[in-house]
Amino acid sequence: MSELPTDEEAAARAAAAFTGRFGAAPEGVWAAPGRVNVIGEHTDYNGGHVLPVALPHTTRAAVARRDDGRLVLVSAQHPGADADVAVAELEPGTPGGWAGYPAGVVHQLREAVPGGLSLLVDGDVPAGAGLSSSAALECAVAVALRDLLDLDLGPDELVDVARRAENDFVGAPTGILDQSASVLCTAGHALHLDTRDRGSEQVPLDLEAAGLALLVVDSGTTHSHADSGYGDRRRECEEAARRLGVGLLCEVTGVDALAPLDDGTERGALLLRRARHVVTEDARVEEVVGLLRAGGDPREVGAVLTAGHASLRDDFEVSVPELDAIVETALAAGAHGARMVGGGFGGSAVALVDAAAVDDVAAAVAGRAGAPRSYVVVPSAGARRLS
Repeated sequence: MSELPTDEEAAARAAAAFTGRFGAAPEGVWAAPGRVNVIGEHTDYNGGHVLPVALPHTTRAAVARRDDGRLVLVSAQHPGADADVAVAELEPGTPGGWAGYPAGVVHQLREAVPGGLSLLVDGDVPAGAGLSSSAALECAVAVALRDLLDLDLGPDELVDVARRAENDFVGAPTGILDQSASVLCTAGHALHLDTRDRGSEQVPLDLEAAGLALLVVDSGTTHSHADSGYGDRRRECEEAARRLGVGLLCEVTGVDALAPLDDGTERGALLLRRARHVVTEDARVEEVVGLLRAGGDPREVGAVLTAGHASLRDDFEVSVPELDAIVETALAAGAHGARMVGGGFGGSAVALVDAAAVDDVAAAVAGRAGAPRSYVVVPSAGARRLS
């Protein structure tokens, strides 16, 4: 569990790298965090509720305007994989790879950037770990362009710009959870977001005061929303909603209302499982929020997390053996609860543990589950300018 740079250190590092690459200082450095979802997985594109916190890990964007119409993208994490394309020639899928995410944001706002941009990104949000590294990159660039180009974009509009970059330019069919968390989260709080009407509240989450810690464990198995089974799950949810005669699964009130899906066919049984996860997961978000609002013992959240993992594993079928092993090992080592996080098919798990037991639980999952990295997560601030 390595130390993260301060905002000042991160800004200086990104600015120095930019100057070394482009021969002049950037006009500013902006940052946006990754996120971990306390509870509420695969509910966002179904119109349900989510409860993320922002990570202390961020992606930084050092940016300056150009006058030649080019977009030049450089990443400290992908040396030699630069992209250089005319802003006017940007189109979905080109450039690809890591550069597609910032390019997608520029594509969304291209009418405001006719002169071009130089952009260097640097960061410490683990990629492919289910912690929204792509959203952190998109939101850092979106906030940078808003400020640099003096664009009239509110928080929801920034979220939409970043989400469309991922959906329409990169081709990953995500909901608004990741980008909303990266833009809207505040330090010391979890973000309770209704993804249907976009109403939100900041729910205090002071685990340290309760002697607890949120431990994120990277399975080492990477994933990508663009080419995993994520899109299949979204289509299955849409089909279940159609069969039930609703626009979104969030409109279903209770598991009993899912009975029409159980038509005796294999497809019907599958759709029932998918919809059951969404309906019960939405209820789990409300249960956790209610407990935190009432000032209850946060340890009680643990059982809800573990139930969420069972649902993701058995009904939604997005877990993998590596994630199951982390959850089982963390629980055996004394965690109050644990579950996989993110879209699934790899990525990370989260465990609610006593602060005094963090090292023991981390050592247990490293030794028995082979998990290579773990992080203690403190609910942190959303996207912001650093310099």
